[in-house]
Amino acid sequence: MPYRLKPLWKWPAAAVLCACSALPAFSQVIRCTDAKTGQVTYTDGKCATGAAAHEVEAKRTAEEIEQERRSAERALELKQQRQQAESAAASAQSQREVEQERLRAARAAAAAPLPKDYASSPECAKSRRNLELVSTGLSRSNYDQEMRIEAAQRQMDLDCLGPQGYAELERARAAQPRVMVTPQRRPAYPTPAPAPQQPYLTTCSNFYCIDNTGARYPRSGPGQFPGNGGVCKSKGGQAPC
Repeated sequence: MPYRLKPLWKWPAAAVLCACSALPAFSQVIRCTDAKTGQVTYTDGKCATGAAAHEVEAKRTAEEIEQERRSAERALELKQQRQQAESAAASAQSQREVEQERLRAARAAAAAPLPKDYASSPECAKSRRNLELVSTGLSRSNYDQEMRIEAAQRQMDLDCLGPQGYAELERARAAQPRVMVTPQRRPAYPTPAPAPQQPYLTTCSNFYCIDNTGARYPRSGPGQFPGNGGVCKSKGGQAPC
């Protein structure tokens, strides 16, 4: 029975093989080409009158087909075995590389120097003592004392935490809001005026007397003179005080 197909030059080789595999397994495959139109057909019998015939596949026996099937199955089995062996080899190689990398990291960690214990260093102990001295010391003002304590505290943090720990602490401090405490100003009270001193005579002459404020008092005539016990009157132009 003929199978009509498009012209050969318009079909790829894969299409021709698919057409051949669709024919009966024991059949002979004949390609028929029409001399007038160039149309190509495949058949397992004879070509039409006037068509050029070409044997594509010779007729095979059942034994030959079975042998070919077994060969294909064997080839597929060998291919699967090869792929499994390659996958197992790749997995083993990957595991070896991981183990080698782990060993290299372990050797590097063993060879690396131990981290410095900054908290037990002499510098840390010295900074602690300095902070205690500054905290218990006296200063002219609270502001100066706070600045000295803050500087001593930061030096102790650097010496006891190390550069990396100090940097992390400084970042944490920068993230916190800074509270500024403004000292209260004392009210200014006016200075009380000195109490006025009671005048008293300091010197006397024949005509007048002078008290401690510089005031003059004539000795003649009635009048009052300041005295040590208060104010006394003159008697007959004389100052009894």
